[in-house]
Amino acid sequence: MSRLVYSTDRGQLCPECHQAIDACRCKEIAEQQRLNNSDGIVRIRRETKGRKGKGVTIVSGLPLTGEELKKLAKELKQKLSTGGAIKDGELEFQGDVRQALKPLLEGKSYTVKISGG
Repeated sequence: MSRLVYSTDRGQLCPECHQAIDACRCKEIAEQQRLNNSDGIVRIRRETKGRKGKGVTIVSGLPLTGEELKKLAKELKQKLSTGGAIKDGELEFQGDVRQALKPLLEGKSYTVKISGG
């Protein structure tokens, strides 16, 4: 296995597939696998792990791709008046907003479950 990270003929290389960064399709493949493994149920959970005790609400299982996910995140953040981010195909909102999120997502015709305690 080659540990080459830069080549004068191809430029910077992807560490996963060892292709040139411009030709790498690793993110697209990972996104497609995430969508294929979805069971159609949107899950909302609360997490504090690794956040110094600060709680966040995670929304996973959305069958949306990059731009659609960004658009939905922006809309939900505005309606909830809270901050948030998109990480690994999951929406992350600051604070415990599970009860407020559920009707908003159900209004967009998603099957929603609140998971965890």
